[in-house]
Amino acid sequence: MDMRESEAMPRRITAPMAQDQVLSGREVAFLDLREAGPFSQGHPLFAVPCPFSLLEAQIATLVPRRSVPVVLIDDGDGIAEHAGRALIGMGYTILSIVEAGIPAWRGAGLGLYKGVNVVSKTLGELTEHVWHPATIDADTLAGWQAEGRPMAFYDCRPPEEFAKMTVPGARSLSNGELAHRLPTLPDDRPIVLTCAGRTRGIIGARSLAMLATGREIYALENGTQGWVLSGRALLRGEAPGAMPTLGPQETALTRARATAFLAEHDIPRVSADEIARLRDDPARTTFCLDVRSAPEAAADPLAGFDHAPSVQLVQATDQWVGVRHARLVLADDLGLRAGLAAYWLRLLGYAAMVALVDDDLRALSKENAGPTLVYPSRIEVMAALDLVRTGMARFVDLRASSAFAASHIAGSVWSCRPQLAAFSSQGPLVVIGDDKPRADLAASYLAALGHRGVQVVSGGFAALRRAGATVEALSHYNPLDFEDVTSFAHGRHDGDLAASRLYLSWEQGLVGQLDAAERAQFRL
Repeated sequence: MDMRESEAMPRRITAPMAQDQVLSGREVAFLDLREAGPFSQGHPLFAVPCPFSLLEAQIATLVPRRSVPVVLIDDGDGIAEHAGRALIGMGYTILSIVEAGIPAWRGAGLGLYKGVNVVSKTLGELTEHVWHPATIDADTLAGWQAEGRPMAFYDCRPPEEFAKMTVPGARSLSNGELAHRLPTLPDDRPIVLTCAGRTRGIIGARSLAMLATGREIYALENGTQGWVLSGRALLRGEAPGAMPTLGPQETALTRARATAFLAEHDIPRVSADEIARLRDDPARTTFCLDVRSAPEAAADPLAGFDHAPSVQLVQATDQWVGVRHARLVLADDLGLRAGLAAYWLRLLGYAAMVALVDDDLRALSKENAGPTLVYPSRIEVMAALDLVRTGMARFVDLRASSAFAASHIAGSVWSCRPQLAAFSSQGPLVVIGDDKPRADLAASYLAALGHRGVQVVSGGFAALRRAGATVEALSHYNPLDFEDVTSFAHGRHDGDLAASRLYLSWEQGLVGQLDAAERAQFRL
């Protein structure tokens, strides 16, 4: 990473000034630099998680336009200053730091929200408050199953989440895909949707109700967690199975539904030429996202688009989009998956539009993702082992804490980038990583702090293990001891009933936590 100093420095602003900017209706990237654990324990509502450990690797995706205003917040620990200098070196020009970080935000009486993907989950709860999609509880569903009542029961999460755990009897078909493939579903049965909690079930039920008027459509109350809390077991390790395919007649029905839906909700369609003009606009940020299924996107890649499945783009918008009020162009073949995602994203304040996949769209090139990161020097495996064996250096492991707990080089210590200031005055360090850039960015940060004896092992942990280095595992691993782990309601999917109760109570309390200015950001 290029950590070149610049005379330009981010300006310092108060927490209320930052809140005013975020709620102004104009484009702004509000980035929370803390790691997953602290972030999940309380952050500003519209703050996007961009942990300092991966900042330079993620910023070009989250904030592609380098002249957009960027507001940085940390834990009052000075990390934002280092991040600001790094971003200036990468060409970002309008940077602000929240003075004294999260403690100042809390001290100003501004709201802090636990959990992750909170804006999307709040949208789900507002949808329940405003439109009241029909729900059934676990006892009712179990009764229907025992009676053999005909129904179409779907787990509306992505296939990989279905495979982790699901309610018995559910088939895997995620939101977006459900609407896209609606003509293939039995048309004489109630549709029941489950997710892992509340949001995707609520959003999915409301989406289908807009498209299939007259159908019985239900969300399973509290999803898989509600099922477990009712005293019932989940299935784990189930294969998702193939999604139903559209024949010519079904394709025509979905296309017609998409055309009607876009017209009814005034969602514009844009051509490849129009997209090129939007991307060239120096005053607005445009994200181009392919919302088709993973197999479709892999078989027919669009160079100018990042893949973001429709269900997850609505559920976890801040994983792809770091700029409030940006423009989003959503690519789809028939338009219904993109149209539904655009509908929900517009309720969050984005200018969302639809592009149908054609040869012109395929011909668009991918925009320059930003400057190439310049990484620190490497050390070969045997040389690294010799340095450590002779006491001339020590190993610091920058992989995810879960990977470190499972297997690490004997004698190495775990750390993450925000903690590395404690190493800045120590002797030579050899940094261990994996295929993610955490180790390189950590080494660059240490160099910026003045440490001159840092090298990164070429090939990382895997190369050290292949070379015969002694490995060991932690005798006891508590994920909550590590700040890279999402700690709020941790364990809710692994049988911790107290964590599930906490999580569901938190979701249902989100609307009540909004103040008037925050509520006005949701256009329901």
